Amino acid sequence: MTDPYNSSPTMPAEMPVIGDAMVTTAQALPGLRVVRSLGLVRGITVRSRSIVGNIFGGLQSLFGGNITIYTELCEQARDETYRDMVRHARGLGANAIIAVRYDATELMAGLTEVLCYGTAVVVERDD
Repeated sequence: MTDPYNSSPTMPAEMPVIGDAMVTTAQALPGLRVVRSLGLVRGITVRSRSIVGNIFGGLQSLFGGNITIYTELCEQARDETYRDMVRHARGLGANAIIAVRYDATELMAGLTEVLCYGTAVVVERDD
C-alpha cells in the first residue's frame, strides 16, 4: 500500500484501476467498504475564451438557446480536471474516489478556474 507521507508511493499489482464506476459524489460505494482514506485529491485548470470563441459565442447568443462553443469549453475543462483528479488519486494508491465535487471561479473577465476534488480511498468488497 501507500504511505500518505511518502512522496513516491508504489501501487501493488493487485490494485484495481480507478474506473468511472469507482468515482462517486456519494460518501460510499454500494457493496464496498472504505478500508483506508488517503486524503483530498484534486484536478485544477484555468481556462480563457479565445477572441474567436467570443465572436462565435456572441453570434450564437443572438439567436438564443445552447451556446455550444461555451458548452464545449466547459466540458473540456471539467473532463481535464476530472482526469487530473483521478491521476492524483492513482498516484496515492487509491482504487476509488468518494465525495467528488466540482467548483468554478471567475478569476477575471473571461478567465475561469475549474476545480474537481474528492477523497481518495482504498475500498474492498463488503462481504
